[in-house]
Amino acid sequence: MRWPSVFALLHPGRRLVRRSSCGALLLCLATGTTFAQVTDSGEYLKRMDTDGDGRVSLSEYLEWMSYAFDQRDANGDGVLGVDELPGGRGKPITREQHRTTLTERFRKQDANGDGYLSAKELLAPPR
Repeated sequence: MRWPSVFALLHPGRRLVRRSSCGALLLCLATGTTFAQVTDSGEYLKRMDTDGDGRVSLSEYLEWMSYAFDQRDANGDGVLGVDELPGGRGKPITREQHRTTLTERFRKQDANGDGYLSAKELLAPPR
């Protein structure tokens, strides 16, 4: 029998970290990248917002979030094979599958449905 954590008892129905986010986090950590290291929310938005319009488009989001994938894809074939995955474990994933997952996550975070993430939407807990 598996016992619930203290967090699970205090916050029923919520997870401390989304499982889908763990893969992206591990990917970033495994590459040793400093690409996503920011110190505050304003800096985070500025780094993702490459055209400087104060919001993050889907293309900007995909570019930012795909950085670690591209770094791990050592042979450049558009697939992270077992040997390219952190820890050498898991199922191979294509760049398209990765981008599809990111697009779904972007659409969920876009609370007002305008096709962009504002600073508030970007920093909100995953929906």
